[in-house]
Amino acid sequence: MTGPESFRPRHMRTMKTDDLRVLHKWLSVLLLGCGIGTRLAGGGASDSPPRVFPNVPQDYLREADNPPDFWVSTVDGVTSFLGGRVHRGTVAVIGTSAGGRPIRAVFYGRARNGRGTTTFSGAIGAGAMRAYFGPDFDRKVYVAMASVHGGEFEGIVGLVNLLSVLETGNDLRGRPWPEVVAQAARIDRLVVIPIVNVDGRARVPLRMEAFRGNESRIPEYLNTGGWSDGGLIGWPACKAYIPLDFSRTQFPGGYPNDNGVNLMHDDFFGSRQPETQALFDLAARERPDLILNLHTGAGANDYYTRMHVPVMEEALRPAFNGLYRAVHTALVHGGFQGSSDLAVEADPGRTTSFGFNLDSALDFHCGALSVVVESPSHGYSGKNQRGDVVRHSADQLLDQQLLVQQEAMRYLADTGGRARWAGGK
Repeated sequence: MTGPESFRPRHMRTMKTDDLRVLHKWLSVLLLGCGIGTRLAGGGASDSPPRVFPNVPQDYLREADNPPDFWVSTVDGVTSFLGGRVHRGTVAVIGTSAGGRPIRAVFYGRARNGRGTTTFSGAIGAGAMRAYFGPDFDRKVYVAMASVHGGEFEGIVGLVNLLSVLETGNDLRGRPWPEVVAQAARIDRLVVIPIVNVDGRARVPLRMEAFRGNESRIPEYLNTGGWSDGGLIGWPACKAYIPLDFSRTQFPGGYPNDNGVNLMHDDFFGSRQPETQALFDLAARERPDLILNLHTGAGANDYYTRMHVPVMEEALRPAFNGLYRAVHTALVHGGFQGSSDLAVEADPGRTTSFGFNLDSALDFHCGALSVVVESPSHGYSGKNQRGDVVRHSADQLLDQQLLVQQEAMRYLADTGGRARWAGGK
């Protein structure tokens, strides 16, 4: 295997074949024991589960055969990409995870200059949102973030490829996205956070999961975790265990950080986790209009990319409805929804809310319209509403990710952002 995630030390070229096999085996064990998800060149699947969770069934840690080079998803792979491939944007550490890992973001364009004369709450009370955003209320600020749940890879891959487009005009397949470039140019400030939950992502030692057919249990195990007897913790049951006691698990999954907290349901008004605090601090500085929170969890019986309505200010409902229609119309035209009927597929009334969560907290913290976009998984297939099997290829999943970003940026640029969506006087 070659590409952004390959690893081949120079001195290995002169070693004997038997020596290489031994070295490869021991390096694989060491890397997995540290929670690193990269694969050694030519090595295939790992030889053992992570040392800290030795009872994970071996088959659960099987890599996909021949992952495409554009599938950059691990902590090390993303870090390498940011260090070597980002030149137009500015890479910065915005915080440190509960496990001591840096959380990196990439910044493009101009931040808002100057402060307003009141708090966000005060602006709502006064009906004057511009008083919160300040003199640069007209600047449009867009945030895209992925891997709040560390076992969900599609958003990471999408954002790394978005960065490639912003840097070069092409994704990592070499495919041009001129409309992404054009819409990004209309945004004053663009912030991309490829991995929010660095702890959770580092814990899942895979770059790309093996495809499991219509069986989603193993991908769910890797994400939500398994109890000591191997039983699935599962969704939404995992939300009843925050913080999760790792000693009760065979594997805690990628959902929680190293403190056992699912960041989507942090103690937002109490003792926040460092990852959540980093997002809150970023939001306070940047005052974004729109935040896209990318997840993997499309409905098994309607297995297509779907945006979910957050619990939010009622004043933002029209903006959400417009965003939903814009994004889902583009997905229909791209062939990425269950039918070509826009009256059904682009109807915001068909989406669901999962209650108060991180997106709600971000809205009430800084006024942003923050929404979850759930992607299908590369690891298993689902069904459409007619009962037919639906599988999304890696290329299709990337196309959907970039299309969502393109149309969300277009919507923000066309409609002017929060100060115009609500309280704009």
